Amino acid sequence: MSPFSNGDSPHSSTATMTAAASASVVGRFPLPNRDFTIEVPSPQLLGQVNGGGVHSLKSPASLKSGRTPSFSREGILGSAQKARNLSQSSENRPESNGMQKASSDEGINPLKRRNTDAGVDYPRRRATIACEVCRSRKSRCDGTKPKCKLCTELGAECIYREPGIKLDAGDKLILERLNRIENLLQMNMVGHSNGIGMAHDSPNMSNGTALSGDNLMGIGSNAANFVSIIPSGGLGTWSATATNNISTMPKVHTNAALHLLQWPMIRDLVSRPYDPQILLQLEMAREPLHSLAKTPCVDLSNTNAYIEAYFDRVNIWYACVNPYTWRSHYRIALSNGFREGPESCIVLLVLALGQASSRGSISRIVPHEDPPGLQYFTAAWSLLPGMMTSNSVLAAQCHLLAAAYLFYLVRPLEAWNLLCTTSTKLQLLLMAPSRVPADQRELIERIYWNSLLFESDLLAELDLPHSGVVAFEENVGLPCGFEGDEQEAVGRDELWYFLAEIALRRLLNRVSQLIYSKDSMASTTSLEPVVAELDFQLTQWYESLPLPLQFPFTRTMLPDPVQTVLRLRFFACRTIIYRPYILAVLDNEQAVLDPSVREACTKCLEASIRQLEHITAHHAGHMPYLWQGALSIVSQTLLVMGATMSPSLSSILWSLVPHRETIDQIINDVVIEIERYAVLSPSLSLSAEIIKEAEVRRRTYLSG
Repeated sequence: MSPFSNGDSPHSSTATMTAAASASVVGRFPLPNRDFTIEVPSPQLLGQVNGGGVHSLKSPASLKSGRTPSFSREGILGSAQKARNLSQSSENRPESNGMQKASSDEGINPLKRRNTDAGVDYPRRRATIACEVCRSRKSRCDGTKPKCKLCTELGAECIYREPGIKLDAGDKLILERLNRIENLLQMNMVGHSNGIGMAHDSPNMSNGTALSGDNLMGIGSNAANFVSIIPSGGLGTWSATATNNISTMPKVHTNAALHLLQWPMIRDLVSRPYDPQILLQLEMAREPLHSLAKTPCVDLSNTNAYIEAYFDRVNIWYACVNPYTWRSHYRIALSNGFREGPESCIVLLVLALGQASSRGSISRIVPHEDPPGLQYFTAAWSLLPGMMTSNSVLAAQCHLLAAAYLFYLVRPLEAWNLLCTTSTKLQLLLMAPSRVPADQRELIERIYWNSLLFESDLLAELDLPHSGVVAFEENVGLPCGFEGDEQEAVGRDELWYFLAEIALRRLLNRVSQLIYSKDSMASTTSLEPVVAELDFQLTQWYESLPLPLQFPFTRTMLPDPVQTVLRLRFFACRTIIYRPYILAVLDNEQAVLDPSVREACTKCLEASIRQLEHITAHHAGHMPYLWQGALSIVSQTLLVMGATMSPSLSSILWSLVPHRETIDQIINDVVIEIERYAVLSPSLSLSAEIIKEAEVRRRTYLSG
């Protein structure tokens, strides 16, 4: 069975629909004023064109030591900034006779697409009546004068060129850029007239992701020429307009799982309304870990096994412990009796995480039994007060590793508190590069990106204060690989998953910024180009993964935990990109008559099913992602439940599974799985209650 029922690649959506059919339906269905907004993407969504191509960067390790196979780092992290020659819409993919060709293996890999050797994306031949905007976007122009329909919708100047005038690729590129600059100026004027503070400077085209090895930490080999990078608002300040970066989480958004309980149909699945802040309130009222007050008693008889387990199964998620300096840290900790110093704290936290990884998912640990690794974590906790007042890189590393273990324990708010301390230390250190020893610059980059990833995951579900660490994002380089003696290494320096996760998290943040950042009206027409662009970037992210990380799109479970986690994250991202279309149909069933809306709903529901169909596959990511993953599961399940109650959406669902009973079985498996998480966290306990009640009411509704 094809992974996508329609056999399309992610970026073949509305190109086959005629403009006439679109015009007859699209404009009539505004999206309800509930859960998202639309903002025109800034140039940060676009890459810098450099002669029709992009510069390939060496692999992270090869930039320093040449250890790792030479994949393209820009391929993973610069996917959203790759050169885009003329158009950003999904309508602009290569077509033949109005239909996109399907390759022989498209049924196996929905992202497979043809590659062309052409350096420039030339538009198809159009009637000479087409205006310049439609020509540059390669959209069908209706020829209406003085202004065609597309220019009217975009608020753009409609210009018809005289017949016989031909433009070369450079002219087309210039027109495209001028048109985009004009749109940005118009947005800026509208923003000021509405009292919205918008940044005056054009966003950085690279968005800080296409960094070379010589630009790490924002400095070259000559650090003396580097100036202090204190944010304009001071330490710990952050604002979207100040950073001018759409790859960060917005301060206000409606992307959290419980926001779906306000949607039509889905709100009927619960007996009472829920404040989206309820999860945060429950975590704030949670009892602290009582075991941390006990005198630590540490068993060091099996340390080698736990160290090996950490570097085999844990460090791949965080990549924040140097395997080349580990022996030195361990010797220092041993000489201190594991009672003082950052090295002792780091060793104890590595032992805690290593032992935890050897027992599988914490959701399968017997209730009331001490979780694995707790004795080491308790001993490390007794050392953290000394690390709290230290502003060294190793002190920041201690707090980050402690936060990682608290995420394993499914204690998100306690982890956030430690991350805030980590953030403060990072900001102090990153204000001037002289504060960071040269041999710790690679380490601080990894600590920084871990902190940013953790914080973004938390901000996606909880309304927490922003730490301000995001203000340094444009100045911090990407990890390249630790240096050291191979004979001293206790494990591999795995980095590719970490780089891929940075890129995907930034894309998820862009989705929240562009679609879910405020409550305002938006039509499916205005949504379409933004969604097409975001989905294209998701496709580019996948295609840029190194081959060992590229997961297959089969319907079976994968043996590789890294590929499993990446595939689940891919489908979660794809779901939230297309989720607003589900809201449009739940609010007005007639919206599905628009072929583009129906296709978007199909993509959303199929991605949701792919994320839920093998629920135990999520155990592969339970070390770093149990809490975040559980709430993602809840939101996708609520989405599927609501779809089964909609006549038009349910017909789409039945086309995606072999039997109708499959959907009921998937939902039932989710209810059972989330119930197992209930003992781990009060927020997950409430989520389990919500999903269980929703399923009872859904079945009652369908049988009624």
